[in-house]
Amino acid sequence: MNLQNDLILRAARGEKTERTPVWLMRQAGRVLPEYREVRAKMGGFKELVKSPEFACEVTVQPVDILGVDAAIIFSDILVIPEAMGLDYEMVESRGPLFPKTIRTAADVEALRVANGVDDLSYVCDAIRLTKAALGNRVPLIGFAGAPWTILAYMVEGSGSKTFSKAKRFLYTEPQTAHALLEKITQSTIHYLKAQVAAGADLVQIFDSWAGILSPAQYREFALPYIARISEALHTLVPVTVFAKDAHFIRRDLGQLSSCHTIGLDWTMDATESRQLIGPDKTLQGNADPCLLYSDFATIKAEAHKMLRQFGSQRHIANLGHGLYPDLEKDKVRCFVDAVKEFQW
Repeated sequence: MNLQNDLILRAARGEKTERTPVWLMRQAGRVLPEYREVRAKMGGFKELVKSPEFACEVTVQPVDILGVDAAIIFSDILVIPEAMGLDYEMVESRGPLFPKTIRTAADVEALRVANGVDDLSYVCDAIRLTKAALGNRVPLIGFAGAPWTILAYMVEGSGSKTFSKAKRFLYTEPQTAHALLEKITQSTIHYLKAQVAAGADLVQIFDSWAGILSPAQYREFALPYIARISEALHTLVPVTVFAKDAHFIRRDLGQLSSCHTIGLDWTMDATESRQLIGPDKTLQGNADPCLLYSDFATIKAEAHKMLRQFGSQRHIANLGHGLYPDLEKDKVRCFVDAVKEFQW
């Protein structure tokens, strides 16, 4: 069935749009009191992720409350290592924690390649429920973490400022690192294809820790695996790649024929990025989330400034990273409204 609002899909494909579409990373989250009410019922983040009915509810909330042009399924990038056999905990106020980490070739050998349909059926069920709940109003975005970012967590064991353990692994155990990246990549392709089969209209690959690698390391341990995933998905749905802080890889991403959209963080200039990436990709981003702490007039003015910098076509408005939990809902809505009301 045809979507009532397919602006994001058309923008991703490079087709003409009447206005710039907008959605927000982490739009289904603690910035919404309605989300916090649902979360309180569940007792924990992972419980919410694994409950298709409640995951559906919080996925739809931003569409109803904020007026965004797409929903993104409520889940977590770390469901992949868990499906591969490496469990994680989500510690309040600290983030993810892996009680066991990957250290040796034997550890990698013990992991399985995840089957998206069976091992991650709860995500697929949530997508099917969400598609029904959306009633073809807006597209639904599926997502996964990029293989390097997933490896970083599996080796480091938690978040880190430096990910020195994970980077040491690349230097000291490169063959083992590639073996792990291969299993993550195969698992991610299975997973994203299962999301698309369940109803996801486009997918995004999040490389959250892209910027801590050198250009040479990124081209060896990250980009080839992202290219593999993108190549496997691009004939099914549009693919977005968001490599946070990786200024050095923008030109390379622009050369990936299988990638439709490149996500930019707020430190990446729109004009420079367009020159590096080229005219044949859609750009996504890139307002600083901290802008939304300012007053309504400033939010509106800066949103309009951003739109003028990117131009009227091949742009999907978003933040340069996810919403922060202590932002006010009304100011988030102000940003969305400012994008939607802008007239060229």
